[in-house]
Amino acid sequence: MSVIQSIRDKYARWAVVAIALALLGFILMDAFAGGNVFGGNSTTIGKVNGKEIDYIDFEKKIKVQEDMYRQQGYDMGDAGRQQVIESVWNAEVMEVVLNEQFNELGLAVSSKEINDILFGNNPPDDLKQRFSDPNTGVYNAGEAQQFINNIKRTGRPEDKSQLNNYVISLETNRKMEKYTSLITNSIYFPKWFVEKQISDNSLINSASYVSVPYTSIADSAVKISDSEINDYIKSREKEFEQKEEMRSINYVLFNAAPSAVDSVTSLTQISELKPQFESTNDAETFVAQQGTSIPYADAYFGRSKIQVPNKDSIFALSKGGVFGPYLDQTNYVLAKKIDEKIMPDSARVRHILIQTMNPQTGQPLMADSVAKNRVDSINHAIRGGASFENMVALYSDDQGSKNTGGVYEWFPQGQMVKAFNEFVFEKPVGSRDVVKTEFGYHLIEVLGQKGQEMHYKIAYVAKPIVASNETDNAASNAANQFAGNSRDLKAFNENYEKDVRGRGINKLVALDIRPGDYSISGLGNSRQLVKAIFEADKGDVLQPQRVGDQYVVAAIIDVNEAGLQSVAKARATVEPILRNRKKAEQIQKRLGTITTLEAASAATAQSIQRADSVRFVGANTSFGFEAKVIGAIFNPENSGKVIKEAIAGQSGVFVLQPGTISATPVANADVAQQRSMMQAQARQMSMYRSPVEALKNTADIKDNRSRFY
Repeated sequence: MSVIQSIRDKYARWAVVAIALALLGFILMDAFAGGNVFGGNSTTIGKVNGKEIDYIDFEKKIKVQEDMYRQQGYDMGDAGRQQVIESVWNAEVMEVVLNEQFNELGLAVSSKEINDILFGNNPPDDLKQRFSDPNTGVYNAGEAQQFINNIKRTGRPEDKSQLNNYVISLETNRKMEKYTSLITNSIYFPKWFVEKQISDNSLINSASYVSVPYTSIADSAVKISDSEINDYIKSREKEFEQKEEMRSINYVLFNAAPSAVDSVTSLTQISELKPQFESTNDAETFVAQQGTSIPYADAYFGRSKIQVPNKDSIFALSKGGVFGPYLDQTNYVLAKKIDEKIMPDSARVRHILIQTMNPQTGQPLMADSVAKNRVDSINHAIRGGASFENMVALYSDDQGSKNTGGVYEWFPQGQMVKAFNEFVFEKPVGSRDVVKTEFGYHLIEVLGQKGQEMHYKIAYVAKPIVASNETDNAASNAANQFAGNSRDLKAFNENYEKDVRGRGINKLVALDIRPGDYSISGLGNSRQLVKAIFEADKGDVLQPQRVGDQYVVAAIIDVNEAGLQSVAKARATVEPILRNRKKAEQIQKRLGTITTLEAASAATAQSIQRADSVRFVGANTSFGFEAKVIGAIFNPENSGKVIKEAIAGQSGVFVLQPGTISATPVANADVAQQRSMMQAQARQMSMYRSPVEALKNTADIKDNRSRFY
């Protein structure tokens, strides 16, 4: 025991140090592997020329855009969110690169200039529309200024923030106008350039030639090595620069879509609901209880607007009658006619909203009694002669209609919430009253109605045709078995040939997948699969992933790091170029020393051809885009001679004997007029070409979005 104790006493401190070092090693390994230690919690989503873009701020901007698009009725699924992320990112990059230019050039917008933008002779379209006399079209700058000053003094924080963002956008737009104006007005064509172009346009010549096409030598006879391709890539680095990593996969799909048996099961289940649906007097509750994929809409829809299968049979039902089940895309559906009446199919209204609740957060904004008193006071003021438009500008909380004086132009039946909709479509034109909805109190005035037709209120019970557990398990088990037996790319390919191909399942390929992609060609939305692809190594086989109605087993076949393209990636582009070069050398060797066209024709078994009216500028039927050939024909030193060196062109090798260069009159040879026209055209074209792309190409951009989304 004393020996053991002495060892403990002697080495205890060294053991503590060793353990501490080991723990530190693990921590550092985790940090360098991109874990959540020592910077792993970074919220930097990217950098543009060293300026960091913070994830939290970025996500706030995404949410604002998503909310805006949702309010406009856009689908904000995976594809919609991807578009918003891309849009916000581009805006962030654009802001940085442009502001750098603005600051470097000293571009600024003064407060006096902003006032001129807002209240001068050419105000923004939204302000002009909102504060112009509807009869005369004259812009009331004083009314606009009073409205903006009221927001600055007594507006809600969100209104002040919105106004501030609006002014910032006006400043940015004006700076952009100044910047593009500087670029546009720098366009210049010197006199000598125009004179040279007119002279070039007049040149004409002829040529006799022998053309030996590259197709005369089989591609298989010319081999291009990896080192030759690599040398070509390195000599043209800019051409073959790849700004982000890209990966390619082979993949196999195992179908988990509903089978014919599953379809029959779903049909039987919904058929059993039909007697209950027919007998119920509360269709709304019944539909909610059944978990339908078509929600109950307590509204009327015009005959022409209803687009469902078998609609004529549904319209012909008596009230309370049920039609179906019928197939609607991937659902079996029962339809019950609740009611029908003749109504207008669209309406035009104006309204003022006093909000009692934030529709996005559910947060109370104003006591119900206060809101009711306010809207009643507004209604009373309008009855006494106050301007409806002014009341909208001063009091309405509906940002969607403030710019139009509270007006919503012709919209269809069923678009608004129930109480709003009922008032607009069931009251006559000219009606004005206070209506309460879930958003607050509206003062609504019906301005117009049109398109009288029969409208129907229909309840639907819709059940999707879903894959049974047996169907899903069969596909999942097949995918797992294949993945389990395919531990690497070689096994993946062997097992496909041995076990899968015979079942009629194809092995597919997806090329050039990027880290931030949300979808893969042929698969659709598959963000999780993309992330898994970039967490693996070349040759790895991924575990099955469910994408839509299929299980995907993917193998990484290629990894192209950012930087110069790999030989394998560039081969498809470079190989034909290098192959033609080698073919040109073989043809030139076959030609030997060039003396006459007849000798060249005999050596290559190609006939002598003639090209008349060859133009230095413009299309040439005989030579197409053979720039080297055209250049040689119009070289004065070659006039009337057989050129001693064969020319390797785009499509083949050419032996040439040019004629004598001459000139023809040019339709418009007025130098001053041509110069003026060229500058005007160039300046006009520059207005449609944003400088942002050029600035982005020269910027140092680090895009880390794939780590966050």
